[in-house]
Amino acid sequence: MPEPDPPQPESGVHTWTGRSRRWFLKHLPPEKLLPEDQPSYVASWAYVFGMGAVAGLVFIIASGVVLSLNGPQWYHISSLGHFTNSVHLWSVELFFMFTVVHLWIKFWMAAWRGGRVLTWITGMLAFLVSVVTAFTGYLLQTNFDSQWIAFQAKDALNAVGVGAWFNVANLGQIFMWHIMLLPLAVGAVVALHVLLVRAHGVVPPLDAADTDAQLQTSAPSASDKEGKLP
Repeated sequence: MPEPDPPQPESGVHTWTGRSRRWFLKHLPPEKLLPEDQPSYVASWAYVFGMGAVAGLVFIIASGVVLSLNGPQWYHISSLGHFTNSVHLWSVELFFMFTVVHLWIKFWMAAWRGGRVLTWITGMLAFLVSVVTAFTGYLLQTNFDSQWIAFQAKDALNAVGVGAWFNVANLGQIFMWHIMLLPLAVGAVVALHVLLVRAHGVVPPLDAADTDAQLQTSAPSASDKEGKLP
């Protein structure tokens, strides 16, 4: 009989792309990244507000792109600009409302349990970066209120030594912070947060009997049962 072929070494062992692929497949397999179902305890209002914040962020980015392409003159004078500006404003309001409620609920649920510390940290970091982003957006209203707040904030930022590179009195610089740098930071942190939620699963309630059992085990399918011998 012919001898069996010797085992072939796994491809990509010595490349960073191969190691990255194996790491992602280990920690984020397709069934976790795009799950078909969720544990039964997810059918609760406590798990709705996080997705509400993500939906609000989508509307913020979409309306913000339209506003940035047309400029301040458009959303100060045009009726369509007023409407788009209002959509942007109320999307921000809903985003912060959902985010704050989401953070409070997860705090009282001790959402850092089960190795989810980094998930909790990225959620808090997303909120903090969003506050700075909203502040720069308030300055872009280019009215008396925004100018007053800008020069009050300029004194505070100069006092802590960051006014040289974060000049809130420079409208062009603030415009770039608001439409490019800070949204990229918010999007990156939120994306990392969602990936961590997929990797570790949603945090179960404190009174759950089997915390992560529904995520770790699944009932065998009918095809699996038919293929097994008694």
